[in-house]
Amino acid sequence: MIISQTPLRISFVGGGTDLSDYYKEQDGAVLSTAIDKYIYVIIKKRFDKKIVLNYSKKEIVSQVDDVMHDLIRESLKMTGIKNGVEITTLADIPSEGTGLGSSSSVTAGLLNAMYAYQGKQIEPNALAKNACKIEIDLCEKPIGKQDQYAAVYGGINEIKFYPNEDVKVLNVNLNQEERISLDSNLLLFYTGITRKSSNILSKQKKETKNKKNVLTLMKDQVHMLRNSLEERNFDNLGILLDDAWHLKRQLVNSISNIKIDKMYKLAKDAGALGGKISGAGGGGFLLLYVPRNYQVTVRQALEHFIELPFSITPYGSRIIFNIEKG
Repeated sequence: MIISQTPLRISFVGGGTDLSDYYKEQDGAVLSTAIDKYIYVIIKKRFDKKIVLNYSKKEIVSQVDDVMHDLIRESLKMTGIKNGVEITTLADIPSEGTGLGSSSSVTAGLLNAMYAYQGKQIEPNALAKNACKIEIDLCEKPIGKQDQYAAVYGGINEIKFYPNEDVKVLNVNLNQEERISLDSNLLLFYTGITRKSSNILSKQKKETKNKKNVLTLMKDQVHMLRNSLEERNFDNLGILLDDAWHLKRQLVNSISNIKIDKMYKLAKDAGALGGKISGAGGGGFLLLYVPRNYQVTVRQALEHFIELPFSITPYGSRIIFNIEKG
């Protein structure tokens, strides 16, 4: 039996420049962090030749081509597993429509577990690249590349995307005490709205050429934020998040709505320096930067919304159980 643990992520700034429509013409960049909310993938050998899958649905099939779950099917094909396995996916939070990069964490976790099941080791860059290939090329999802790399590498990273399809991951080096200081100012609240990110991202992809100037301003924030974090000026994250949210709203109308706007205003009026909807927008989780002396009033202002406590994690996708190794 193999169990992989793969983190979800929060994107701070630069989102949208990881779409090929942007980085094919000029470099893209994002700054994001992995968080301690995870996708777990369990793989165990079966005594028969069936493929049994347990996720939000249950599948029992005889061959890979009959698997309905596209990420599992393509991961099985890529890793060469034919049959005789049972695969279960579990999530710390609902894994669809939350804006925390869950589909990419599932893909990275599946591949990591499947390679380990076969006794193979794979380098992080290759693992992230293969996850991108499955989601973007094989399953034709209208998404960017940032989530796969965030899930595989963990930690706080500046991730750069180049026209030749190369990706460079640059860790923002904070020690444990500094990470704790940073994430003690970050709050995450569930909007109560789930949405398909593909719907928003499809619209955004179509508008990319018309919104290049906005996306470039969003990319420029990556360097500013990296400098602020390295100088331990954490409050500047709140200011940049506020700027990023106003820029992001210009990409497509469906990124925000009346409920999200009201929620954000409540938080700002109560003392939040800034924030943004995580992921494509339209729902999911609202990330807020709130100095600690204002957190009580912000929580009171948002008392009707569910808060998700979290911390930044330095760990990317990893194998946490391998029975063959004891």
